[in-house]
Amino acid sequence: MTAIPAEQRPVHLAKSRELFSQIQETRELSNGYEFRFADELSVVKKLADFVSLEKLCCPFLRFQIQVEEESGPVWLRLTGREGVKAFIREEISGLTGLTGFPMINKSEL
Repeated sequence: MTAIPAEQRPVHLAKSRELFSQIQETRELSNGYEFRFADELSVVKKLADFVSLEKLCCPFLRFQIQVEEESGPVWLRLTGREGVKAFIREEISGLTGLTGFPMINKSEL
């Protein structure tokens, strides 16, 4: 995380925790994970802000933000080379405070 300017790290970490607390569904992919968020304008901006800083410290990750048509959900896909899944799982678990993140669909709860 040292690639992110020191003065931005605490705010980035707090915003990342808040953002990833809004995950509605997680899907495991062969080379990473994708996370579904509600269709809200603020989510798209928060995801873009997250990616703009995370790419500095994690150049080995591929980031994709997908906005579905007709008020559909917003997806963040994190993928990369072999071994990146474990890294993603550990990082997101650290942000959410869970030891592992369940593959859940919160809209079904």
